[in-house]
Amino acid sequence: MLFHLLNIFREQLESLGFYAYQEVTFRGLLAMITSFLVTFIFGKRIIKWLLSMKIKDVPDFNTKALNECMKNKRNTPTMGGIIILLSIFAGTLLWARLDNPFIRKAMFIMIWFGLLGGVDDWLKLKQKGKTRDGLLTHEKAIFQIAGALLVSLFVYFDLENIPDAPMLWLPFYKQGIYLPVWLFVILAFCYITATSNAVNLTDGMDGLAAGCTAVVAASLAFLCFVASEKMGRGSDMYWAKYLLLPHIPQAGELSVFFASMFGAILGFLWYNCSPAMVFMGDTGSLPLGAAIGYGALVTRNEVLLLIIGGVFMMELFSVMLQVGYFKYTKHKFGKGRRIFECAPLHHHFNLKGWKEEQVVVRFWLIGIICAAIAMLTLKIR
Repeated sequence: MLFHLLNIFREQLESLGFYAYQEVTFRGLLAMITSFLVTFIFGKRIIKWLLSMKIKDVPDFNTKALNECMKNKRNTPTMGGIIILLSIFAGTLLWARLDNPFIRKAMFIMIWFGLLGGVDDWLKLKQKGKTRDGLLTHEKAIFQIAGALLVSLFVYFDLENIPDAPMLWLPFYKQGIYLPVWLFVILAFCYITATSNAVNLTDGMDGLAAGCTAVVAASLAFLCFVASEKMGRGSDMYWAKYLLLPHIPQAGELSVFFASMFGAILGFLWYNCSPAMVFMGDTGSLPLGAAIGYGALVTRNEVLLLIIGGVFMMELFSVMLQVGYFKYTKHKFGKGRRIFECAPLHHHFNLKGWKEEQVVVRFWLIGIICAAIAMLTLKIR
């Protein structure tokens, strides 16, 4: 909104030599600061409201030892994703170009998956007889599948007329791999479903999912900038062409969105760090996961995001391996066996003797290293 307001006085501002508001880097930084301040200022009030509504977490796991580890989290308010979503909307609406198609679709994704997560959280905590269950598996799957399919179609129709865009791009490889329409949509659909669930699975310790998502959001803000922006004012060279990536016009505006996400998460960590005053719940984890998947799809960095979000991939695959191995051994030997003490992976290390704070900080460090490796591959390409 403020961008469009300033644009009304464009000629007057340019006559004064003020061009900065047109740059996505400048507006991205303002969006980050705005979303951080909104979270910091209104976070405590929203937490008090959640407490008044008795929206409190009730840890109930299949592992007795894990329930013992998590007993101190009982009655901590959840659905804190509301704080993150409001802050992202505030930063984005104020500083992004609202006529940008990528911005509009990013906001749609946050609303769709935020509502899905919110309903799931609400049913877990408020509906009698459904504690820890929330939406039934097929109910949740239907809305996740529908949302993922919409996102996949969004991305394809936005990119179909851009040269080299509807292709699969790999780290270290200088050319894209052709994908037919049906395969592009299927891969994108599976991808969004996986990223939304991966962040959701990681949200199990104070600050863990938030800190790892902040690293990914900062990386995607950079990748969106690289996808569409020139190397400098007056330059004819685009960063994407320099780094042998597809040039995606207008994708740079998503830098403002992801910068706003980064600021909102930093503000949320103020209340979510150990001991947490609030949890994000599915209300925050599902839309955040879907949004980072969308950013990677738009910039054609799906495979690179698997490296950047290495922690999320570890968590997701630990659950898949644990469930698959348990079912296989139960079928073959009559009794299910486990690879890990507990899945997702962060609970395994917790039960192995790591303190919660150690798990969280060490996973953050892994996430930062993964992001650094991913950025390094851009230059190596």
